[in-house]
Amino acid sequence: MKLTIDHADFAAAVSYAARSLPARPPAPVLAGLLLDATGDRLRVSAFDYEVSADTTAPATVTENGRALISGRLLADIVSTIRGDVHLERTGTRLMLRAGSARFNLPLLPLEEYPALPEPGATAGTLAGPAFTEAVAQVASAVSKDESLPALTGIGLSHNSQAGTLTLYATDRYRFAVRTLPWKDADLADTSAVIPGRALIDAAKATADDTTVDLALPTSGSGLFTLRSEHTTTTIRALEGELPKYDALFPTEFAQTATVEIAALKAAAQRVALVSTKKDAPIKLTFTADSTLVLEGGTDDDAQAVDNVDTSLTGGELTIAFNPAFLLDGLNALTAESVQFDFTSPTKPAVLRGHGSDDQALRYLLMPIRLSN
Repeated sequence: MKLTIDHADFAAAVSYAARSLPARPPAPVLAGLLLDATGDRLRVSAFDYEVSADTTAPATVTENGRALISGRLLADIVSTIRGDVHLERTGTRLMLRAGSARFNLPLLPLEEYPALPEPGATAGTLAGPAFTEAVAQVASAVSKDESLPALTGIGLSHNSQAGTLTLYATDRYRFAVRTLPWKDADLADTSAVIPGRALIDAAKATADDTTVDLALPTSGSGLFTLRSEHTTTTIRALEGELPKYDALFPTEFAQTATVEIAALKAAAQRVALVSTKKDAPIKLTFTADSTLVLEGGTDDDAQAVDNVDTSLTGGELTIAFNPAFLLDGLNALTAESVQFDFTSPTKPAVLRGHGSDDQALRYLLMPIRLSN
């Protein structure tokens, strides 16, 4: 293998593939990046049996070949060098030159590296920025509890009749749902749960792509595929299912309130400062005089009170939330104002962007029962 490649192109390819390298590889070779020079392109790949990342970049290849090299080391080197990058394999070493820098790097055993998974056939295409935004929005509700693996994932559900792809996630305390139109999808109704962290990383990497192609797992393949013009990521789906969200979201409400998001976030952050416990609730009182009063702290510790303007229909209401969960929902919304829909102070509230349609983010948030 012998080639020359532009530094920016090489850095982008290495960065894309390296993000999928496992922190604790189950086998030493899985810590490597596979370099494959053929024709006029360099292919850079990573795989750990669960997630694969595969990308190509233009290169001047004078000798076709493959090499497996420590991914973290290569990523560190690429971040510090400048100028065109020259790569040449000589036996069990890889020579890397860029500017005045020279590196003589040992190679990992190529024969021990597993074959990359075969990506699924494209089922449909979405706008890259829209898909990235939707993933980021529902990611606010992904669980961090590894003892319940399904809750660490993001659900994807295709409805062929409606022509939609719905993304959803929950940690049992909140539920985030976002729907995208997917009218050109060529597959039957299906759903799958994709590891949240891997899907978030993959979606971020394609945020600037005009379109992305998706393949959802089928009965014959447990792989989700996200493909752009020069990149491909496959992710093995999780076993199990997430709760059915349709039955959880109420459709009739006793009170509705609208609040400017920026003002509410600032007030909630200030009031939460006095809480000695990270998950201590803040109390929200929606009054008849169009004021939302926020209170935090306890009689034995520091206390804080703040207020913001609101528009309320229905009777006055007092409800309490985990401040971090409330702020996560507010941060996920893209509107200027949030609409709260309430059934009672002890039942989940629905947050959505004021004036948004049914396909926009809906964030179901469990309240915290206040002690008398």
